[in-house]
Amino acid sequence: MAENKDNRKVVAENRRARFEYRLEDTLEAGIQLTGTEVKSLRAGQANIAESYAAAERGGIFLINANIPEYRQAGSFFQHEPRRPRRLLLKQKEINKLKAAVEREGMTIVPLELYFNARGLAKLRIALAQGKKLADKREDIKKRDWQRQRARLLRERG
Repeated sequence: MAENKDNRKVVAENRRARFEYRLEDTLEAGIQLTGTEVKSLRAGQANIAESYAAAERGGIFLINANIPEYRQAGSFFQHEPRRPRRLLLKQKEINKLKAAVEREGMTIVPLELYFNARGLAKLRIALAQGKKLADKREDIKKRDWQRQRARLLRERG
């Protein structure tokens, strides 16, 4: 687990999200977990790369996030690794996200799963719009130019 500048222990990160989507608004959400899921996260085991959040049953749920079973616990206490997990948000935030998802092309993408300074599991989510192939190519060109420009400046002093 990596530790950030503001005392966060990052468990999982969705690095592809910034490349695949144009991020518009980010939020920090709590996540409803069972005991073995928390222990598995503290051991640094999670994957949110293929997951997304959706509005259903009066709330926002994280879908397709993989938190593997905690090996030290018995089979009776185990959790389902890819079960939908409720995100803990205020009703005003839930309504805002639901309204934005109903618009064309918007989705809720998880960016980062971490433990905050108080030891609570949090999920940073973003309201995003999918990029087209041309936008992705443009981002690659910009990144390459920035790298080349930095190299040139470094050489000339």
